[in-house]
Amino acid sequence: MSPTETKESTTKREIQVEIPVDEVARQTESLIQKYQKMARIPGFRRGHVPASIIRQRFSEEIKTDMVEALIPRYFRQETERLGMHPISQPQVTDLHLHDGEPLRFKAAFEVLPEVKVEGYKELRADKPEITVTDSDVEQALSDLREQAAAFTPIEGRALADGDFAQVSLDGTPKTGEGQPVHMDEVLVEISGKNTMPEFTEHLRGTNVGDERTFDVNYPADAQDQRLAGKAFSYTVKVHGIKQKSLPELNEEFAKQLGDFASVDDVKKRIRENIESERRHAAEHEAKDKLVAELVKRNEFEVPDALIEHQIDIRLERGLRALAAQGLTAEQMKKMDLNRLRAGQREQAIHDVKASLLLEKVADEENMQVSDGEIDQEVESLAKQTKQTAEAVRARLTRDGGLDRIRTRIRSEKTLDFLYHQSA
Repeated sequence: MSPTETKESTTKREIQVEIPVDEVARQTESLIQKYQKMARIPGFRRGHVPASIIRQRFSEEIKTDMVEALIPRYFRQETERLGMHPISQPQVTDLHLHDGEPLRFKAAFEVLPEVKVEGYKELRADKPEITVTDSDVEQALSDLREQAAAFTPIEGRALADGDFAQVSLDGTPKTGEGQPVHMDEVLVEISGKNTMPEFTEHLRGTNVGDERTFDVNYPADAQDQRLAGKAFSYTVKVHGIKQKSLPELNEEFAKQLGDFASVDDVKKRIRENIESERRHAAEHEAKDKLVAELVKRNEFEVPDALIEHQIDIRLERGLRALAAQGLTAEQMKKMDLNRLRAGQREQAIHDVKASLLLEKVADEENMQVSDGEIDQEVESLAKQTKQTAEAVRARLTRDGGLDRIRTRIRSEKTLDFLYHQSA
């Protein structure tokens, strides 16, 4: 074999490989014998077809099989010999295949760039002061009371402001775009701050058994993406009228919420939880900024194979989120995937760079992940999925999940290091 290496960029490689003629002949002969055992040709018993006829009848198939058998093997051998580690499938060109001659081909592929991380010890994180006001606590306590509210039936009068209408409804999009809406039982607060004005206008003053048909125009920033910017025609039937009552702020309410002796204990826990959540959010934002600055300080070429893989991951995640919001398979098929992929490319490049740089920092700082840390993750997954730890570990071992867990933990440790060393 006579390999050559061409450096088109820091990540692209091309090698030329020559497979000896005797190896080509040996593989060809092995395939001929295989075809002799399998071939059914009129006039010959199975397994007794002459090699000359096999060569003539199955020449193209034998060449294809021979190429598929030899090229991957010799490509792997050559890259190992040259100390290269391909991260993409090779693109084979200039295939030279003639009887009595060596098999020659060129293979283009990508490798990881040589990453030299600089400036990470000078990174500084934003660490804002975390504050929780009394009004924050009171709002959270009010939300807890709302969640524990009781709804009692009202009889003998029509719906009025502040009441809750127990209704069933059917909604149809006016323009033909979007999916119909059907709900058998839903509570609508008359004049509620989150109630569309059209519902209040047409349901106020109605009685149990009344039915109303009306249109609703949703704003473009509506919380439910299925409704945002659309107009729906609704048919709504009133089945009941209810009044909401909030629980009293007393010891009984505190005990219902958990192991609390008083409302003050509840407030203390609320304050602690809000502070913890805000500290976590601030730390997460600060780490994102640290990574962005790390990427900005270290410029290098990113392999297309890794970019495309990251785009796949981001698209799959996005499509799952859309499906959870009610987007159908038919609607997904109509989406312009090429445009979506192009829109994800810049962020995908950032993600890949960040991952490679964090891995390099982890190497520089000798970050290690213990078997005990892996065991904890496996145990946690086992509890979440209600499986045994052994079953979860076996599945993760089969699909490479343990390596992904180890990489994630190592990356998180590296981020923690960057965050705390910047104090």
